[in-house]
Amino acid sequence: MAFTLYSLIQTLILCVNAIAVLHEERFLSKMGWGVDHGVGGFGDDPGVKAQILNLIRSVRTIMRVPLIIVNSGCIVLLLLFG
Repeated sequence: MAFTLYSLIQTLILCVNAIAVLHEERFLSKMGWGVDHGVGGFGDDPGVKAQILNLIRSVRTIMRVPLIIVNSGCIVLLLLFG
């Protein structure tokens, strides 16, 4: 299998899919990455953990519909061109 631009895009799509399916109560809270109730004050920089959790929540919220469309397009391309 050659390393092509399509395989790189497909890898990126699979990684975004993996982030999108993480369930906060079932998986993330068992690892200690659940909802943090300790919100920092104004001007405090959030930590790396808080930023990663915010990224995961954002991907699950915003990328839901675009991921369905992109995944469908990838499936059609794979069916047509193998």
